[in-house]
Amino acid sequence: MSRPPKKVPPRDPDRPWPDALLEAARREEGRRGRLKIFLGAAPGVGKTYEMLTVGRARLRAGTDVVVGLVEAHGRAETEALVAGFEVVARRAVPYHRTVLKELDLDALLARRPGLALVDELAHTNAPGSRHPKRYQDVEELLDAGIDVYTTLNIQHVESLNDVVAQITRIRVRETVPDGILDRANDIEVIDLNPDDLIQRLKDGKVYVKANAERALRHYFSRGNLTALRELALRRTADRVDDELLNHMRANAIAGPWGAGERVLVCVSEDPRSAGLVRHARRLADRLHAPWTALTVEGPRSLALDEAARDRIADTLRLADRLGGETVTLPGGRRIADSILAHARSANVNHIILGKSDRSPLFELLNGSVVHDLVRRSGTISIHVIAGEAAAPVPVTTVATEPTKRPFEFVPYGVGLLATAASLALALVVEPYLGVENADLILLTAIVAVAVRFGLGPSLAAVVAASLSYNFFFLPPVYTLTIADPTNIAAFLLFTVVAVVVSNLASRSRRDALVSQGRARATERLYGFSRTLAGCGTLDDVLWATSAQVAAILKVRVVILLPQDGAVTVRAGFPPEDTLDAADLGAATWAFDNERPAGRGADTLPGARRLFLPMRTGRGGIGVIGLDADGGGPILSPEGRRLFDALADMAALAIERVRLVESLDRAERAAETDRLRHALLTSISHDLRTPLASVLGAATTLRDLDDALPRDAKADLLETIIAESERLNRFIVNLLDMTRLEAGAVAASLTQQDLGELVDTALRRLGLTLAGHRVMLDVPAALPALRLDPVLFEQVMVNLLDNAAKYAPEGSAITVAGSVEGERVRLQILDEGDGMPEAEVERVFDKFYRVRKSDSVRAGTGLGLAIARGFVEAMGGTLTAANRRDRLGAAFTILLPVLPSDRAKDDHPA
Repeated sequence: MSRPPKKVPPRDPDRPWPDALLEAARREEGRRGRLKIFLGAAPGVGKTYEMLTVGRARLRAGTDVVVGLVEAHGRAETEALVAGFEVVARRAVPYHRTVLKELDLDALLARRPGLALVDELAHTNAPGSRHPKRYQDVEELLDAGIDVYTTLNIQHVESLNDVVAQITRIRVRETVPDGILDRANDIEVIDLNPDDLIQRLKDGKVYVKANAERALRHYFSRGNLTALRELALRRTADRVDDELLNHMRANAIAGPWGAGERVLVCVSEDPRSAGLVRHARRLADRLHAPWTALTVEGPRSLALDEAARDRIADTLRLADRLGGETVTLPGGRRIADSILAHARSANVNHIILGKSDRSPLFELLNGSVVHDLVRRSGTISIHVIAGEAAAPVPVTTVATEPTKRPFEFVPYGVGLLATAASLALALVVEPYLGVENADLILLTAIVAVAVRFGLGPSLAAVVAASLSYNFFFLPPVYTLTIADPTNIAAFLLFTVVAVVVSNLASRSRRDALVSQGRARATERLYGFSRTLAGCGTLDDVLWATSAQVAAILKVRVVILLPQDGAVTVRAGFPPEDTLDAADLGAATWAFDNERPAGRGADTLPGARRLFLPMRTGRGGIGVIGLDADGGGPILSPEGRRLFDALADMAALAIERVRLVESLDRAERAAETDRLRHALLTSISHDLRTPLASVLGAATTLRDLDDALPRDAKADLLETIIAESERLNRFIVNLLDMTRLEAGAVAASLTQQDLGELVDTALRRLGLTLAGHRVMLDVPAALPALRLDPVLFEQVMVNLLDNAAKYAPEGSAITVAGSVEGERVRLQILDEGDGMPEAEVERVFDKFYRVRKSDSVRAGTGLGLAIARGFVEAMGGTLTAANRRDRLGAAFTILLPVLPSDRAKDDHPA
């Protein structure tokens, strides 16, 4: 997308920037602690060791240093450095039959040291902590006025997370926002050669031997470490570069300082400016430097014709597509001063501009921007490039409305009337105030006419006022003759002052009108961007685009996108579904060639609409057709430039939505592959296991029937029955999930007694629950509910079977029912280990099973998903949670009590 050029207000280079002063004040604010981050490219480079070393030096210098938390990871040299520091005891957090040791934030705040050492900034705190992330603990310490030293690896920076995942094929889950690095007062990069880090890994100084060997094969390859090292250095360099700019701007230091490379290319209406932009991109790539395309809007630029303005706009769009920043800078008559002021404030050290082809006489009279920049650039390098000639290929143009307005007599008449009125007033006051004040009244009228109507009417008013001044006020009066030579000077001086004042006032009016136009265009683009940002689907984007373009440009709009090898209408305002053959041909040609076609264009001008392509950096996206009443051009030159910006924003929004849809399709495909893999795993293991048991027991009965005692035969038959029922449940679950996904589950609701359905499910699972104590607490007074008995029985079977799998042998499984307002609450409670807090909701995912001790319980992982689907089909809800009174899981079913059910319960027959 081509972003609108940044409007940079003019600044006095000898005065500090307000934004930079505010940033400096924020960093020096005494109430907030100072943050220093020890940044490394990978684990094991020595961040914690360096933090402790610097902290020990601060301790010897008299600073009150306390260790809030340090992770030594079994490294003897790190543990030796911790000795001698005051260490705040960690806070114990119970978590699933284990105890986690976390930073004791309250104890550290109460201790209030001068400097706190807090390791591993990106760490995720245990559930139940005040903040979910450790960096939030650090922010609270800083807000309390405590300085903090902390450590961070580059892969934990949020904006670099995807880049690191692409390099290492490993996605880091714990990240910190980039703003943490931006708010840090100091960042120290802990750098280590990849070969040295690999040797440390082999020596067991980073991980234990088994983990180190696995890390060397995957994450800690030499290529990965080199790329991560470059990321860390570049991220820190960007931060240092920003600090340098802020320092220069806060102290009004004129640049450039040669600490880094920055490129600025000057864009004008010259057709060769596109070549300058491409040259700037190549130079910036060689220097690995950021670059900016700058255009200065001065008095001369306001007089450019529309074709020249279009060239400037197209060149800035090219710079934006090539990855540069675009800036539009208001300036005076000396363009070189505006360029140098911006270059010094932005620390630019390379300026590129085109070679002038104007005559020596023109440069003598008007000056030369090139010569002025070369003479006054100081340490900034000036690159004067001949530029590339315009491309010889034919260019398709679009006719626009003429900008010249017909001559209007009314402003001139009003200007002469205003002069006559001011003359009458001057004649009245002249006997009392003198002729010196009478001419000021005439000048006031001239200024008023210039501000209201512009230069032409004001010059007419100047002529009328000068003649009136001579005729009525300079002796001999009532003649155009001037007898006294001094009056000739007064007359000439009045005329010159009137012309100058008129010109200045009309220029101010012109500048104000231009500023108003820019403000309106910017407001429209901002509103359009906000509208597009709120669109989540392609249809929403297309509808918003057609409606907004129609409202802004006062035209009728139709949008066409490619589909099945042809462009088809996807949206319109007012809605239109069909195009005639001429319009469709023009739209197809415009899309295929990415050039305008149709009404007002060079190609297929017989079409009723004008079709303009929508493009992004990846190519064409679609076509927008415009139509308006009348037979002339549809857009004005300013409207065409505004349309280009709107079309670019719409194209980017369409591409964004399509990328999101592609990502969703990829995720669905990945999910399908995962489910297919899980299904094959279930069939190959969970279904084959009961089959093997049944086959083994049946084979034993067949081969050893006579030799087996009666009890052994009974056990084998019991095994066959139990495993057959287990196999049947697996198959039923697979079939039920297929029905749920196909939307074929239709609940047949009838009045049912909840206790009876629970009893039926318990009888079905008699063998499965034989090793557990079943505690039944379902009051008989519960109201009857409208349920599908088959579906609800299957729900209870799945939930009880799940409880039996994860609860230890001999533990209790409780089924409790109660009335909760207008709903009946049924809970199944077990005494197992419960569920990880982060995975509570995932237990209802298909084929998902909670792991315990690196093993997975038997089953397909469909039971809970089916149970939730069946409960929702009957109008209820099923949720999962960990028990609060002890370890274990709690599954809660909430079923609505219909008004008719409650009435029957209150008034039994």
